[in-house]
Amino acid sequence: MEAIHIATENGAIFLGEAATIGSITVGKAADLVVLAGNPAANIDDVEKVVTIFKDGVVYDPVKLTGSVQGLVGVR
Repeated sequence: MEAIHIATENGAIFLGEAATIGSITVGKAADLVVLAGNPAANIDDVEKVVTIFKDGVVYDPVKLTGSVQGLVGVR
């Protein structure tokens, strides 16, 4: 959980943006990832992405991964 906190809220604090991003709070902008699992109990669950919300749009992770297949990551 501490690693997730460092990457989100602490990251926003470091960037001077904590008033608008970094935590799930009414009035803040948020891009969210819905996971099937609990990364606090099993860090591998961060790879079990079900849905992504970016700028108010819902994305399918399978379609996103397929759209960049061979363009990014290990080849």
